[in-house]
Amino acid sequence: METGTANYPMTAKTQYGLEDLLADELKRLGASAIVKHNRAVSFEGDKGFMYKANLCLRTALRILKPIKTFNIVNEEGLYREIGKINWEDYMGVDDTLAIDCSLNSDFFTHSQFLAQKAKDAVVDQFRNRHGKRPSVDLDQPTLRINLHIFKNACTVSLDSSGESLHKRGYRTQTNLAPINEVLAAGLILLSGWDKRSPLIDPMCGSGTILIEAAMIANNIPSGYFRKRFGFESWKDFEPALWDTIFNAAIDKISEENQQITGVEIIPEIAEMAKANVLGSKVEDTVKIVCSSFHDFEPWEHITKTTGKPIVIMNPPYGERLEPENIKELYKSIGDTLKKKYAGCDAWVITSNVEAMKSLGIHATRKISLYNGPLECKFLKFSMYEGTRKVHKLKKETPNEENAAGEERIEETP
Repeated sequence: METGTANYPMTAKTQYGLEDLLADELKRLGASAIVKHNRAVSFEGDKGFMYKANLCLRTALRILKPIKTFNIVNEEGLYREIGKINWEDYMGVDDTLAIDCSLNSDFFTHSQFLAQKAKDAVVDQFRNRHGKRPSVDLDQPTLRINLHIFKNACTVSLDSSGESLHKRGYRTQTNLAPINEVLAAGLILLSGWDKRSPLIDPMCGSGTILIEAAMIANNIPSGYFRKRFGFESWKDFEPALWDTIFNAAIDKISEENQQITGVEIIPEIAEMAKANVLGSKVEDTVKIVCSSFHDFEPWEHITKTTGKPIVIMNPPYGERLEPENIKELYKSIGDTLKKKYAGCDAWVITSNVEAMKSLGIHATRKISLYNGPLECKFLKFSMYEGTRKVHKLKKETPNEENAAGEERIEETP
């Protein structure tokens, strides 16, 4: 494995629509040779940067270190090429492994079968040399190997993250359909929140959006609460270097007392959110209110006037509601935003195209994203003080004209 401070290529995996954010994060951290791909960003850095990327990137799911690329057209070719890699450079016979495979090829159809074939090649190499073989551990292996097959090209990478980086480690309790932490951070960054203005999630569930916002505002590394990263089991792991990287990131944590408020109607889930806030150590920044979205009075909880308040909400998409009920819910959301949130920028993510029409307000921006397997729109609504018609007639400044003209924007990163 690599030693010293030499740079080498890596790939950060992400969700669709977050590639630009991830590239910006990598640039700010100090990566070089940054190139955006579909659901991924490639870059270069040294071992210390790999540690830092895992610890600090908010919109990355995994950090992969490619070790070999080759062409194959059948399973036997995969077995042969995997067997050519000297796996003792990366693990021992008493270690454990797991292999993941992603596939986009006309030559192959079953990713799990290919992962099994690659696993056979690795363990057979050890058995032939030592008379025994490593075991498989799908949860916390010593070495997690990633195969990416595109057409006939196979890239073999070491997964430096271990578990997906969206598993931050702070969330001990969840509601039925919690939002992914990486997506939550992406929503906050896409909203353009300035880290100082009030932020409200009026349907906060177990509090993920709120906690991610607090961590962003206070420079708390996204991986601060994780117990383990994959690279900590690698043969070339340098504990002293990792301690240096970790402590440098911790030194940058601030203690700004931001105004971040979550609203949750179900008492038991509100208590979950409070527990998660305590677990993430942001209780001085985040407040949870047990109330319905429609009864909550936002301006009674907004005491700062630093900037325009931001609302980010992830309402139900309707999988467990009748069509008429979900339309009525979205109509009531639109009515409440118009009635109580004048002067705010409101962002709503949903996969339900028909229901979003019932909001009754025009989006000034639309961004395509995925929440798990569901294709979603992340919609911005500028809740003007007074009617939109009056606002459009004002046209006092070029900025106001631009804001009105944004309505047709469709972003699909």
